Amino acid sequence: MCKLVLIDDEPIFHKIVQMTIKNSTLSNQATYSFDGEVVLDYLEEKKSDSESLPDYIFVDLYMPMFDGWDFLNRFQGIYQSLKKNINIYIVSSSIDPVDINRSKSYPFATTFISKPVMKDIFDSISYAN
Repeated sequence: MCKLVLIDDEPIFHKIVQMTIKNSTLSNQATYSFDGEVVLDYLEEKKSDSESLPDYIFVDLYMPMFDGWDFLNRFQGIYQSLKKNINIYIVSSSIDPVDINRSKSYPFATTFISKPVMKDIFDSISYAN
């Protein structure tokens, strides 16, 4: 079973994801956060405990205060010290090629996903585990 973390400032998007994965193996291992900084603090605290680390993190780019770019920049400094490879999915309503190209500059980023279409991504994760 895999663990998923969603970081997004929109409660409605959290609900959409919950409904999308409701009947999948992901549903009972999903964590939802409005604050990427809290998630990073957790990752740093648990970096040596692979069982506690998530398998997947979905992070929105544009959030108030600590945004997805802040998350990615800080994650870049810790990801190699983590005892588990975490798949990072960058999620955004942006279709700006600058954002898409910038997201590709992070070696740990799995892919860029344009909101709201994500069911196929969750399905592929569910089937892989």
